[in-house]
Amino acid sequence: MVHVSAGTLKDLEFDQIRQLCAGYCVTTLGRSAVLEISPMALVSDVSHALNKVNEYHSSFDNNNTIPNHGFEDINKALKMMSIENTYLETSDFRNLASLAETANALILFFRKFKDYYPSLHEDASLMEPNKAIGLEVYAVIDKFGVVKDSASALLSQLRRDIRSVQGKINTSFARALDHYQKLDFLDDIRETVVDNRRVLAVKAMYRKKIKGSILGSSKTGSIVYMEPESTFLMHRELHNLQFEEQEEVIRLLKSLTSVMRSFAPELRRFQFFLTDIDVVSAKANLALTLNAVLPHISESKTLQLIDAYHPLLYLSHLKQGLTTYPQTIRMNQEHRIIVISGPNAGGKSITLKTVGLLQLMLQSGFLVPVKEGSTMCFFDRILSDIGDNQSIENHLSTYSYRLKQMRQFLSKCNPKTLFLIDEFGTGSDPELGGALAEAFLEEFNDRQAMGLITTHYANLKLLANELPNLVNANMQFDENTLEPRYKLITGQAGSSFTFEVAQKNGIPFGLINKAKKKIEGGKIRFDKTIVKLQKEREKMEKISKSLESEQKKKSKESDKMAETNAKIQKKLESYQELYDYNQRLIHLGQKISQIGERYGKHKLKKRLITEVMQLVETENAKKKQSQASKPKALNKPITEISKEVQDKIKTIRESKHKQVNKSVEKPTPILQIGDEVRLFDGKAVGTIESVEKGKALVNYGAFTTKVSIEQLELVKPVKP
Repeated sequence: MVHVSAGTLKDLEFDQIRQLCAGYCVTTLGRSAVLEISPMALVSDVSHALNKVNEYHSSFDNNNTIPNHGFEDINKALKMMSIENTYLETSDFRNLASLAETANALILFFRKFKDYYPSLHEDASLMEPNKAIGLEVYAVIDKFGVVKDSASALLSQLRRDIRSVQGKINTSFARALDHYQKLDFLDDIRETVVDNRRVLAVKAMYRKKIKGSILGSSKTGSIVYMEPESTFLMHRELHNLQFEEQEEVIRLLKSLTSVMRSFAPELRRFQFFLTDIDVVSAKANLALTLNAVLPHISESKTLQLIDAYHPLLYLSHLKQGLTTYPQTIRMNQEHRIIVISGPNAGGKSITLKTVGLLQLMLQSGFLVPVKEGSTMCFFDRILSDIGDNQSIENHLSTYSYRLKQMRQFLSKCNPKTLFLIDEFGTGSDPELGGALAEAFLEEFNDRQAMGLITTHYANLKLLANELPNLVNANMQFDENTLEPRYKLITGQAGSSFTFEVAQKNGIPFGLINKAKKKIEGGKIRFDKTIVKLQKEREKMEKISKSLESEQKKKSKESDKMAETNAKIQKKLESYQELYDYNQRLIHLGQKISQIGERYGKHKLKKRLITEVMQLVETENAKKKQSQASKPKALNKPITEISKEVQDKIKTIRESKHKQVNKSVEKPTPILQIGDEVRLFDGKAVGTIESVEKGKALVNYGAFTTKVSIEQLELVKPVKP
């Protein structure tokens, strides 16, 4: 079961993802369902939901487009049907029939294309198409929502009678209109409609000369609206017929409602099915907007997010035309906890939120904006402590709140937990708060939980370098421009660039120097060392990329040379064959010419025939011998040239490999207590105080630190 608090959902802005997704729904029930989405309890449910969204997402790129799934909410109609002696309106019946037809179309579609959409077909296969609902409805109601004349014999007769009486009323009224018009009793407008009845516009002075009923008058009183007596009597008959028609319509609607009651359970299932399809469709459309994919799901605790984007930040920047920088984050059993450091506004918190929000999305059935080849896993619990959470109502300060959070973390942390803590240890005295934070971090590590924290505390950076399963990381920062690069680099702690950022923001230089004097020199040197290490790392990355580029270039040149040599060899072989063929023809011509000359001198036919036969047999024998030895003769130079080309390529690659190794490999030193050492490519020199389990305790004067022996080079050995 997944445990995610409302606070964590708020910290990670999951509600905004739900709001975005709801905007892609086409039904009211779908929107309501999306707004209620939360991380699922069962792994099987999450996997099934993800597969459905991924299948729907794939339909955007193939020719088997999934049919429309829109429908009107029928919950009110279902509730009405549960009450005896009630009936539905014609619009309700049309909604029922439309819903059944839409569900039928999707069920049959997924049955036909079950190989393309196996998970969607799995849900659809739980139901059978039902054409009876539509047949029953459309036998009574037409496509415009009107009860058909053919619904019953009585209704058909009543409507014929109504049309007949309406025709008589119109004829009678037209006759009266012409008669009184000729007598000049009518106003210029002649007629109008009052209470849905045609009436004569009679001049007030002639109202007593017309037989009929007065139904009103104009505002000035100059016109009286009268219904002729003949049409008045017919309207009474029409009213009676319309009343009988309405009674028959209600009887038919009640009968149809009774029929629909038997289909109520099936209609509920259809509506639930279509609502789920609407949710899946909305998730797929959101994934299309975010360029999201389904990562590989690992059963082991592994997170490998390649080029991961924070979805809300990505969409916000997209609207503003700004660049969003993706992050690549790797976590596994060997590196369970990442300690991220670096300057403020460098992207630490966004990186933290990106991991948390993508994990919530995945476990709620959303595809996530990462690159293909990414790997994610499921957690039973996701804990977060992000932002300043002072509580006036509960009289809690920031630090009190954070301690309360840590207490909850300690009670819930286990190997199936993902925790996210921003600005870990802040809110109290740096020395005391840092020590307490260090103890918490050790406890989280002992419980084998996975997580990310951001911090400025040097002791936490050192702890991450010393404890197993912890790894330092930093957000890159350009020291020259003092602008963040929004790129996460693992394996090394980051500097906070406190004084550099202060200088950029206009703080007087003298004041900054005064502040520097108040801080222990060791801390400043330690921060400077980190800055230098970051610079050296950047240089190494550039050199590595340059060497890789050169290696690829040389490899292409070698391949091109081998291809050219092969073509030249083929042409040489072809020329050699042509030359040998021409030489044989010349030699054969010479032999035949000599035989002809001898025959011309001696006229000996037997000798001629014998010499010709000998020549033919000799040439045939040579031809057979040539064909038998040809593959060897031809293959030998090709093999030799191929071997030469391969040897050259191998030599070039070995030479390049040696150059790369020469630039990055360092000999493992044999160190002992008292030796003066320094980090590779570093400048600070320290003295070894102790060596234990492959690590050396190095004293730099202002501070000491444990460093792996492989990272040290000998500056000056201890005197014997």
